[in-house]
Amino acid sequence: MLKSLRAVARFFQNTIGWNRIGVLLSLTIIAVALVVLYRMLRDINVDEVIKALRATGWHHIGAAAAFVAAGYFTLTFYDLFALRTIGRGEIPYRVAALAGFTSYSIGHNIGATVFTGGAVRYRIYSAYGLNAVEVAKICFVAGLTFWLGNATVLGLGIAYHPEAAGLIDQLPPAFNRGLAVAILAILASYVGWVWSAPREIGRREWNVHLPSGPSTLLQIGIGILDLASCALAMYMLLPSEPNIGFVTLAVVFVSATLLGFASHAPGGLGVFDAAMLVALWQFDKESVLAGLLLFRVLYYLVPFAFALVILGVREIWLNIHGARRKAELTAVTSVTAPIRSEIEAEKTNAR
Repeated sequence: MLKSLRAVARFFQNTIGWNRIGVLLSLTIIAVALVVLYRMLRDINVDEVIKALRATGWHHIGAAAAFVAAGYFTLTFYDLFALRTIGRGEIPYRVAALAGFTSYSIGHNIGATVFTGGAVRYRIYSAYGLNAVEVAKICFVAGLTFWLGNATVLGLGIAYHPEAAGLIDQLPPAFNRGLAVAILAILASYVGWVWSAPREIGRREWNVHLPSGPSTLLQIGIGILDLASCALAMYMLLPSEPNIGFVTLAVVFVSATLLGFASHAPGGLGVFDAAMLVALWQFDKESVLAGLLLFRVLYYLVPFAFALVILGVREIWLNIHGARRKAELTAVTSVTAPIRSEIEAEKTNAR
């Protein structure tokens, strides 16, 4: 079976190329999302959207903002966990928090999170002695945390309420439940695999030691907290009626997020929104659109602005500090240069 899968993978790589398949898949998702958005929003009532925005209570917006903050706080532990995993435990939490928050805030908005987030991380971690390979390992471990959390939330959520996934994929509950069981089985197999013995992947300098069994459970817990916080923020921005239940919304939210991630569109723009509008058909479209707009402001725009300010201030401080240090070295050199000249002259005369 494994040989057959490898043969199929080699066939696609040699004949088409995985990069082309990925680009085609992204374009297909975006195209479908644009068609869905056009059909659903062409008769939207802007006045009703504004009315729905005004009807959202400030206590709900405040609660959503708190859950967004909790989600970004959890993201800082993605980096802290990754640093401990690759053996760079001497890097303090404040640095991991800075790198985690800014890389995800910018990556979420610009898109291509692996590259944009990696660039931000490298700019921060290189000042503390980490090289490009180590930063790449941090991105890998952080990404693994994200995917393990998604697999757990989707597996448990769909197994408990398979109809929730049907709102996105339009498939029968029995099929979705079977898919959830398969996801959980793969997840359990992975946990058992890393629990049984130390595991590593990659070669030479790209070699990464995978977290142990207990550490993997912690890793999954971090991912669950992140996704739960984000889903709760979205939940607070939707009308209380009709009540679809948090588990249903969590499955829909995570599924829509993954579709947006697969599209590589900045912030899943258009794709995430189309999936949410399709799945939450029970609500008025204007109410859902109002909630999505508020969520984008709270989860994307506000953290993005904070991240840009933080990085800008940091760059200014580094430049000022660097210029001051250079001036100090120049002053010391100018003072010690005559002394060194006299010492060299005395040595020459002594000879």
